[in-house]
Amino acid sequence: MAIKILWIDDEIELLKPHSMFLEKKGYETQMINNATDALEIIPNENFSAVLIDENMPGMGGLEALQKIKEIKPQLPIVMITKNEEEHIMEEAIGSHIADYLIKPVNPNQILLSLKKILDSSKIITEKAVVNYQMEFRSIAMDMMNARDFEDWRDIYKKLVYWELELENIQDNEMAKILEAQKQEANAAFFKFVERNYHDWLHTDEKPVLSHTVFKDYAKPHLSKDQNTLLIMVDNLRYDQWKAIEPLFTPHFNVEKEQMYYSILPSATQYARNAFFSGLLPSQIEKRFPNEWLNDNDEGNKNQFEKLFLEDQMKRLGMSDLSTQYFKILNSDFEKKILDEFHQYKNKNLTVIVYNFIDILSHAKTDNRIVSQMIRDDKTYRSTTKNWFENSYLMQIVKKAQQEGMKILLTTDHGTIFVRKPSQVVGDRETSTNLRYKMGRKLQYDEDDVFAIENAEDYYLPKVNMTSKYIFAKEDIFLAYPKNYNHYVNYYKETYQHGGISMEEMIIPFVTLTPKT
Repeated sequence: MAIKILWIDDEIELLKPHSMFLEKKGYETQMINNATDALEIIPNENFSAVLIDENMPGMGGLEALQKIKEIKPQLPIVMITKNEEEHIMEEAIGSHIADYLIKPVNPNQILLSLKKILDSSKIITEKAVVNYQMEFRSIAMDMMNARDFEDWRDIYKKLVYWELELENIQDNEMAKILEAQKQEANAAFFKFVERNYHDWLHTDEKPVLSHTVFKDYAKPHLSKDQNTLLIMVDNLRYDQWKAIEPLFTPHFNVEKEQMYYSILPSATQYARNAFFSGLLPSQIEKRFPNEWLNDNDEGNKNQFEKLFLEDQMKRLGMSDLSTQYFKILNSDFEKKILDEFHQYKNKNLTVIVYNFIDILSHAKTDNRIVSQMIRDDKTYRSTTKNWFENSYLMQIVKKAQQEGMKILLTTDHGTIFVRKPSQVVGDRETSTNLRYKMGRKLQYDEDDVFAIENAEDYYLPKVNMTSKYIFAKEDIFLAYPKNYNHYVNYYKETYQHGGISMEEMIIPFVTLTPKT
């Protein structure tokens, strides 16, 4: 079936060859020599696009453009003109034209413009599918040959790239193939971490980890000559960063996009305290015995981050830098920070910890509306972007750009969409997290977890002599036998963290410099 195009031009007779060319390409072109007559027929016809001359006797193209938009706001309009004056272009672009062509135009220019407007989604889909099919084998080979943490970082970045490329195409089968490849990658990644994690804590051959990232990635950017805003968004995965990146680029240049590895457990209590202290969990417990709380201790497990940060900066010889720290837990305090930001801009380092995405991931479990809204990784990214775009935090980012501040954007750990339950038995003192357990009398399926019996050798707190840690692999969550079916139905297909997966452990640290 031909695609209907309306072409409005007072010299329509001269455009017959163009019309014939388009008809051969499958476009049915209706030619009209004035805008007034065109406005009469547009309400009653289903045109896919309009081509309109800017300079016509009587009603001109710009005036007609406005009237067409009033009748059919979504109808794509291509303006064709001899006029190269900038203000004409700006007025047309400001009226949401689909394209702008300068005369003389040849038929192929018109065809390309129409394809870009009407067929781009189909063309992009076909191209993306072909490209991923070609890349599939390459990624599979990368997974087979992966030897170190940098290899796995690159594999994860490739998988996220294709996830974002394929998320809007109309090919569910290809999306399923990619999801299966990501699951296969996570299975291999688990084995890699299981083999190497101990050595990361005891040798120099290791990735940047939670307790070294501030020294390795943040410190080089901090000085008295440059005021810096460090934003830690709890639970921000790499794919979510890529989703919100376009919101930053009008205001900031991405100077460097780096990745680091969360320690185990990949949970806030451990990973974020390690980030701010520059220490591993058992080292924090030893240095700050009154501040460290174990899993089953009552109280806020992350209430001393400011103290930990100040101590780390002192050890790093950075005590001369002026520093301030804020943790945003609600929109009222977020608005307060925005309103008073002018008071904070002169500090060398301003730290903002933001818990919204962590709250969002938990709400997926506890709130039925949120659960329906966030059905998978695609909708999780979309919700994250929508929140960030309309948040006070985005306004703070814009103010930071106006003040010439550098931004360091990062997180403490990621999260994973869990699907498969694995039964675990423990006593009353066993920790409650669904992706890791710490306790004495743990019974579990050895194939589903990475077990650590000597906690001290992994720099983890040892609550008693027989304390053991287990970490779930892939998309498994740990469920107790009591009320097992209810428990499984409640937590299946929710977002959890604390275990071993690329999404939880390979996380972003992004350096952004303000555009002037």
